[in-house]
Amino acid sequence: MTTAPPPPPALSLSADEARRIALRAQGFLGAPDRRGGVRGVLRHLGAVQLDTISVLARSHELVPYARLGAVGRSAVEASYWSQNHAFEYWSHAACILPMEEWPHFAFRRRANKARGHRWHVLEDKHRSTKTVLDRLAAEGPLTSTELGGAKNGGEWFEWSETKIAVEWLLDIGEVVCTERRGWKRVYDLPGRAVPEALLHDALDDRECKRRLVALAGQSLGVGTRSDIADYHRLKGPDFDAVVEDAGLVPVEVEGWSRPAWADPSALATLPRGRHRTTLLSPFDSLVWERPRTERIFGFTHRLEAYVPKPRRIHGYFAMPLLAGGHLQGRVDPAREGTTLVARQLSLTTPKAARPMAEALREAATWVGCDTIRIDRASSATEAEAVTAELAAL
Repeated sequence: MTTAPPPPPALSLSADEARRIALRAQGFLGAPDRRGGVRGVLRHLGAVQLDTISVLARSHELVPYARLGAVGRSAVEASYWSQNHAFEYWSHAACILPMEEWPHFAFRRRANKARGHRWHVLEDKHRSTKTVLDRLAAEGPLTSTELGGAKNGGEWFEWSETKIAVEWLLDIGEVVCTERRGWKRVYDLPGRAVPEALLHDALDDRECKRRLVALAGQSLGVGTRSDIADYHRLKGPDFDAVVEDAGLVPVEVEGWSRPAWADPSALATLPRGRHRTTLLSPFDSLVWERPRTERIFGFTHRLEAYVPKPRRIHGYFAMPLLAGGHLQGRVDPAREGTTLVARQLSLTTPKAARPMAEALREAATWVGCDTIRIDRASSATEAEAVTAELAAL
């Protein structure tokens, strides 16, 4: 089936305008919404990715920190996991999602159910799932450990029948996760955890995907078909089928070789205001898609945590430095007691030494470190420059 070409763009954007629109849409340009706090950040972004890696902090903590500054870490967790404000489900990856979006993931729950199983296959689906649902109904929210254990006693990746069952029920929406406790998912029944007005799968697939395309457009400000579809892991044809109804506007962006669309509200006013200087999680939605990061910022970013150590270039958990609306370097951080260690550091310009020092100092204070040490940099000059700036702060 041939995809119809997009309508001719009615508006052209410079590369700089597109960059600023993207920064504002992601919460990095202009005054941060401190009244909305962490919950406001989640609603604004539409999804915050979860990941097991914890260096300075876990990624879902780093995302609001990058936008709001040194929010108390306990306050971050409470904002996500209290009052059934959010739920965890599969979006860009495993993500925290605003509870009001529960109905719009019905298409994914239905698709999972139609497939019949996840990558782990249950030995006795009826018995195992019934046991989990009965336990939750009788005892209230439980972790997989409380349900009977997550592992089967074999290799670390071999789940128990109970864990497979509860994850399958999560996939199809018969169980929901609205809390993590000690990094463990806490499972509950949707009838208890999801507000009654939202507890339905009444929306058809098209309406679900239309909503997610519209949300992704708002969260990105401007993007290509791939950018917008990838935000919630939709397929290109899904985007094609609903983009006209999603309210996005075709635009032409200087230097972009592919068609683009923008959120009309992002075009209504010129993006202006103060830029945030901060370190970004590699799982931050500003840098989710590598081709988009390269296209907008001219910056190649790759998570190397899963790259063999001898082949790493920038380090295990290299965090990009955002300053002045540009990505101006990166640092691979670690903590040793109350010392924040820059295991490896690099700058794109000598002028980035000051913002790198500021970002390191703020991050150190946030996680309770009172000393900063630079172990290695791309050059001795860079190490000396950042060290001097740290001393001057």
